Amino acid sequence: MKRNYRIKQVGVMLLSVALLGGQLTPAYAAMTSTTTLLQQEQRAFERSQLLEALERESVQTQLRELGVDAEAAKQRVAAMTDGEIRQLNARLAEMPAGGDILGAVLVVFIVLVITDMLGATDVFPFVKSVNN
Repeated sequence: MKRNYRIKQVGVMLLSVALLGGQLTPAYAAMTSTTTLLQQEQRAFERSQLLEALERESVQTQLRELGVDAEAAKQRVAAMTDGEIRQLNARLAEMPAGGDILGAVLVVFIVLVITDMLGATDVFPFVKSVNN
C-alpha cells in the first residue's frame, strides 16, 4: 500500500515537471510574406531540379567517366548553399544541349598535331617532326 502511494507521488511529480517544462518555452510567431514563401519554393525547386539532373543516366555516365560517385555528388548538392545552387543552375542553363563538340574536336586535333611535332605520334603525314 505504501509502495503504491510512493509510485503515485513520483508519477505526479514527473508529470508536473514535464508539463511545466513544456510551458516554459515561449512560442514565436511572425507574419510571413508571399514573396518569402515564393523565394523558399524557388530555392527548393532549384535544388530539386539539380538533383533530378543528377538522376539522368547520361549525367551519371559522365560522372563515372570523371571518377565521381553519383551519391557523393548528390550529397555535395545537398550541402550547397542557395547561392551555389543558383550559380550552378545558371551555368547549366548556359551550356548547349549537345555540348561543344566542335571545341572538343579542335582540342583533340591540336593535341595530335603537337604530339606529331614532338615525334610522339605519327598521325598526320603533313606534320614534320622537330626531332628530324
